[in-house]
Amino acid sequence: MKPADIGILIVDDEASVRDALHKWFRLDGYRVDTADDANSALKKLQDDAWDIVLLDIKMPGMDGLELQRRIKQIDRDIITVVMTAFASVETSILALKEGAFDYIVKPIDPDDMSHLIRNAVQQRRLLTENLMLRQHLEEISCPDEIVGESEAIKKVMAKAGTVAQTDSTVMIRGESGTGKELIALAIHSNSNRRYSPIITINCGAYTEGLLESELFGHEKGAFTGAMYRRRGKLEMADKGTIFLDEIGNIGKKMQMDLLRVIESRQFTRLGGDKLVSVDFRIISATNKDLEKAVREGSFREDLYYRLNVFSITLPPLRDRKSDIPLIARFFMKRYSQSMNKNVTDISPETLDMLMKYNWPGNIRELRNVIERAMVGVQGPCIEISDLSFPFHPSSESTGDEALETVEKNHIKHILARSGGKVAQAAAILGISRLTLYNKIEKYKLKK
Repeated sequence: MKPADIGILIVDDEASVRDALHKWFRLDGYRVDTADDANSALKKLQDDAWDIVLLDIKMPGMDGLELQRRIKQIDRDIITVVMTAFASVETSILALKEGAFDYIVKPIDPDDMSHLIRNAVQQRRLLTENLMLRQHLEEISCPDEIVGESEAIKKVMAKAGTVAQTDSTVMIRGESGTGKELIALAIHSNSNRRYSPIITINCGAYTEGLLESELFGHEKGAFTGAMYRRRGKLEMADKGTIFLDEIGNIGKKMQMDLLRVIESRQFTRLGGDKLVSVDFRIISATNKDLEKAVREGSFREDLYYRLNVFSITLPPLRDRKSDIPLIARFFMKRYSQSMNKNVTDISPETLDMLMKYNWPGNIRELRNVIERAMVGVQGPCIEISDLSFPFHPSSESTGDEALETVEKNHIKHILARSGGKVAQAAAILGISRLTLYNKIEKYKLKK
């Protein structure tokens, strides 16, 4: 990190102090600006990014300690250095308790100040490197592993490996619970963008207004409660990847706004007029038939083609049943460790029961079933009696029964078991509430 990469803001009501410090730091190569009071400083903090803020304790209006509190609310990683003409131990301790990196007593010695700033720059460098390391560890340490040896999942992984070497936009298709986010993580962590973050947003979890704020961010005062500027997910994904889950649920206005960002790689925050330039890769996911949505006019055709440059379709668990024992044992080992239980296997009868079921909630549902079994299991092996999941004849695959009938009967059973509580039923099924609401509507089931 070179001096030119470090921004220093000087806040002092004495012009002589501001001018002297400004001159010293400019000569050292830093990016420098000044403010003569706290309100001017807060405006500059909103308008630009600063690494270090030097602030005077005694100023008209808002004092330095209160200003420091406001700064930490805006960005807790900004380094603050307190300047005071009063060598008060009490004031200095209070400043350090409030988060100051250090303090310096006026009149300021140039050598002391240079030494202090070098230490502050080193601290800032460590904070930045630590943040990047955490992001990188999160990227390469996926929350789940992609488990399976079936031809279906091998084809998926081969396609993911191929597209990861490019910067193409990817659309991942598949039913809820099939592991679309894991494939997105695999693509990102094997791409040239792997050292930058992958930012995930579930488009189906927000109203259109909230989604707009989440994606684009907002300026202070953009709406009631917007006390400070906030970066959006697109800005946070700069140089990395933005993963847009449940993309089929966004409204017409958001579709138009997203298309504009994809084409220009620029946007404005809510309530602002300054263009923000970003460089990101888009990976989207959907469990909807977007081609049908395009034909019906509910999804923009031009946006569909921009998102669907490269498509990967994840098979449902019922189409890769040979992977069920591997996946079930994977979750068994995970929960055995986290619950500190010595469970080493799953009985053949239990595996046979798991293999017969059609899994409308896919891998997420299987994971929930194994977790519940691990909570109650007493011996070293998971038995059928440990399964709290209602494996009844109507939920088993007979080969002659239509899949939709199996799914409908099972969802109806779970809804009855949960007393019509959608949130509880969705948790049992291992699917989102939005997905369950859609299935309730599809099968015309009473909630």
